[in-house]
Formats: sequence, C-alpha cells, structure tokens
Amino acid sequence: MHNPFKCRMCGVCCHGEGGITVQDDELKRIARFLNISGEKFLRDFCENRNKKLYIKTGESGACIFFKDSTGCGIQSVKPAVCYQWPFYIAILQDEYNWRTAQEACPGINRDCRHGDFVKQGEKQLNDYKFNGKWR
Repeated sequence: MHNPFKCRMCGVCCHGEGGITVQDDELKRIARFLNISGEKFLRDFCENRNKKLYIKTGESGACIFFKDSTGCGIQSVKPAVCYQWPFYIAILQDEYNWRTAQEACPGINRDCRHGDFVKQGEKQLNDYKFNGKWR
C-alpha cells in the first residue's frame, strides 16, 4: 500500500485565512532564512489576531509565502503547524474529520484506512519532535 499521506505540494492547505500561526523561534528561523530582521519579518509578513501571531495571506487567499508556480517559499523552515498538516489531533482522533480532510487534500490516499493514517501521523509527529524541531 502507498503511504496514507504524501504531500503533493499543491497548496490546498495553504489557502484560506485559517491559522498559520508562527511562534517566536519559528519567526526567528524564517527571518534568518529570508535574510531579514525579525522586526522586518513581523512588519511585512505577520499580523496579530486573537493574541496570536499569524502569517498573512496574499491576494490569492493563500499564505503570503505560497505561489502557484513555485510552491512554498519557506518550505525548509516552515512553521510547525504547516509541517503537522494533515496530522492534526482532530483529524487523528476523529474519522469523520479525517474523511473531510481526505476530500479536501489530494495528498491523502483515498484507499487507506484511518488507522494506517494515524500510524503514519504518529510516526511523523514523533520524528519531528525528536529531531528538536517541535515547539
């Protein structure tokens, strides 16, 4: 069987004013990657909403760093919330939420079982955590 999830870099998950939150350590890492100061990153690419810091969306409705022609401009330093997709707790714990995500995301294998998806998600999240990237 193929992986339950394999990112297709399509950007479906990058669209919408949802919640690409960015933490302090992520802000600094992304700013370094862009070769700009943290202050400039905050000013040009972020907004505060509900006492949280979010990456802005562009005119297309996608994350400001996503371009249809090239994909994610910060892929190697993307925030944890982006790395975690689609392995969010609500999707891992609830098969209905998983089916909804499966309909929206072309990277989620249509033929896999929820249990297989959960196993892959747990492994990916643990690998991320143990590699020191978890916030």
